[in-house]
Amino acid sequence: MIDPQLLRKTPQVVAERLATRGLKLDLQLLASIEADRKQWQTQTESLQAERNRVSKSIGKAKANGESVDDLLASVAGLGDQLDQANQQLQQVQQRWDEFTLALPNLPDASVPPGSDETDNQLVREWGSPRELDFEPLDHVDLGAGLTGLDFETAAGIAGSRFVVMTGQVARLHRALAQFMLDLHTLDHEYEEIYTPYLVNAKSLQGTGQLPKFEEDLFAVSDDYYLIPTAEVPVTNWAAGQILAADQLPKRFVAHTPCFRREAGSYGKDTRGMIRQHQFDKVELVWLSHPNDSWDALERLTDHAEQVLQKLDLPYRVVNLCGGDLGFSAAKTYDLEVWLPSQKTYREISSCSNFLDFQARRMQARWRDPETGKPALLHTINGSGVAVGRALVAVLENYQQADGSVTIPAALQPYMGGVESIDRVSA
Repeated sequence: MIDPQLLRKTPQVVAERLATRGLKLDLQLLASIEADRKQWQTQTESLQAERNRVSKSIGKAKANGESVDDLLASVAGLGDQLDQANQQLQQVQQRWDEFTLALPNLPDASVPPGSDETDNQLVREWGSPRELDFEPLDHVDLGAGLTGLDFETAAGIAGSRFVVMTGQVARLHRALAQFMLDLHTLDHEYEEIYTPYLVNAKSLQGTGQLPKFEEDLFAVSDDYYLIPTAEVPVTNWAAGQILAADQLPKRFVAHTPCFRREAGSYGKDTRGMIRQHQFDKVELVWLSHPNDSWDALERLTDHAEQVLQKLDLPYRVVNLCGGDLGFSAAKTYDLEVWLPSQKTYREISSCSNFLDFQARRMQARWRDPETGKPALLHTINGSGVAVGRALVAVLENYQQADGSVTIPAALQPYMGGVESIDRVSA
């Protein structure tokens, strides 16, 4: 949530920064809601002060043995007016909350201008795409030849955008997750955390998925939703808490399934595992001191990059432009891995600094030892990395001309020493 003081004191500045996202802030509506809030707050405070004055007069009159009937009637009338004014103030506050909850975070000054992914800024590249002397297969055909990816059976079980993995391909998927968890906990000193896969609406509102993106969520009964990303339960670990300064930064890593309707992606990536309703991610989350969050973003991004480097997968890092920036993020780096079948780079991780945007929504705070008062902390997160897309990248980049797939050296210990997965003869 954007700082309310910024909205109230510098609405034009907020409007200009939101415009870099392609969003036009309704300044007239903002001014109208704020004027109503001031009116009813002033009236409420005035009525409260008057009721307090009359109440004191009643006390004095009783002490002097005077009649208080008129004063009692007066304070009763003030009470009714105060109740009505409070109701009006609450209604205006609800309008304010609905308005501000729908506003995305303000882009940082380092976010490049632009309307879509074509305007993203290249930051760096790592590795060179392997030169193949044969026409590469995509992961769907590779997986079928290895008898490890079965989209047809999955469609019969659940529908489109699902997959059944079996045998060595399923083991490779598991190996990738285990490799990432070990890397982040042992080398990068993250604390592993296991969280619920179901969350309530309050948690989704806290990280910014609600109310704006409800159509992309799988809702179940009793106010539960399947998690679209581990970012939601892991970041909400700090909701309502006040952490001590020496607890920061908190660094969590979690491996979870994720569930998304992909409501805005009809017709996109319908083939294969790139965009599914159910997929696994290894998620990295930092809870940071406000002065340290930009450094935290760089370090978290480096940790995600090391996954791809150790797997020897060519990738690039891009700084998302304003029009491609996620709702809650102030800045995002996307890691894009090379896919030979598509002859292009595809997103495999997004690493974002949310500043205090999420923390304000969920009241995640730390206690400043200099003032003794609680203050909002900063949240940073990123995929470290998406397991399914990593599987796609390994299958495609390590494929051989005969349809077999070599196992990256970093994963062989997790595969029981298996060095390759061979194509099954028809």
